Amino acid sequence: MADERKSSLAEAHLAFAKRLHGEVWTLLDGPSRTPADDERMLYAAYASCYHWLRAGTPLHQQRGEWLIARVHTVLCDAAPALAHARRCLELAQQHPELMEDFDLPFAHECVARARALAGDREEARRHLALAREGGAAIGEKEDREVFFESLRGGEWHGVA
Repeated sequence: MADERKSSLAEAHLAFAKRLHGEVWTLLDGPSRTPADDERMLYAAYASCYHWLRAGTPLHQQRGEWLIARVHTVLCDAAPALAHARRCLELAQQHPELMEDFDLPFAHECVARARALAGDREEARRHLALAREGGAAIGEKEDREVFFESLRGGEWHGVA
């Protein structure tokens, strides 16, 4: 009975992680977010990462950290954006065997955006160059196109 309960709890964490992740993207892509939407987006990003910690691997945590960093960057909150971007990059570097070939370039992209937001243009440019270099090495054409489309979009605070 205890094993059955753990299994359903793990399934619940997985379902919440996915649903909250999707909600964040819906809000990020929304044409006109309200302050209430921004707050919900931020809490959903943290909640998604928490549930990935309970049901996923370091790969999922890395992607959760990326999402939190992205949300803070979009909300122009530099200190937490940078802290989560650094953690995202750290996880990608610590667990290369778990990462897809686009995870490290996206980690550099989020560090670059957070550094740009914080006004550290030199480090932002360095990480942007590393992101572009890694992006060029993404094997799947569709993944590579998604990466570069993402890189072209969003706010770069005077860097890109």
